Amino acid sequence: MSIDSLDRNRVHHLSYFRHMVDGPGFLNDQVFTEKHYRIAELAELWGIGRETVRKIVKDEPGVIQIRQGRKKVHTTYSVPESVARRIHSRMSNVA
Repeated sequence: MSIDSLDRNRVHHLSYFRHMVDGPGFLNDQVFTEKHYRIAELAELWGIGRETVRKIVKDEPGVIQIRQGRKKVHTTYSVPESVARRIHSRMSNVA
């Protein structure tokens, strides 16, 4: 693999991350200073399974997804506190 292709690959991944972070109506500066939760932390706080939390947060606006590998073999989710509060409030208000 040449240096040029490595640079293009890096730019692709950075632009993908930037899209995830700066996507349509997504994050503002305040989100960077607030606490972020991982799936296991939210599962423990909410008393539900990690897989259930993952399914809830995976498509939620504002959740940062860090994908490792080409086929989404491993995705790390970082959930800002404001997003976690919004999700929990929505789940609590279901009648």
